[in-house]
Parts: sequence; C-alpha cells; structure tokens
Amino acid sequence: MTQQDGPEPFGDSAQHRTTTVEQGPFCMARCSCGWRGPARRARSLARADAEEHTPG
Repeated sequence: MTQQDGPEPFGDSAQHRTTTVEQGPFCMARCSCGWRGPARRARSLARADAEEHTPG
C-alpha cells in the first residue's frame, strides 16, 4: 500500500513541491519538477533528501 505525506512547499518557488512516498518498506522523496530521491528505509532521511533538493 502506498502512503504519501502532503505536499510541502519550500521557499517562494511553486515549482518545487516535495512529497514523500512509501513503497513497501521504503520511502522516497519526490518533487513536482520531476526529481526523485533514492529509496530510504527511514522517512527522516527521505525528508532530508527533499530539503537538500529544494532551493533556498
């Protein structure tokens, strides 16, 4: 079953809205610009990947 955290806008750029998506035991960050982070076992690491991706 896939679960998502809601979109989290960062800074003033509407182009970069990140979410975390769970697939089985893994969680990954995704962005509205098309970027995808690596699969992680810890949600906190996926969220950190998203924060590093976003400008600002």
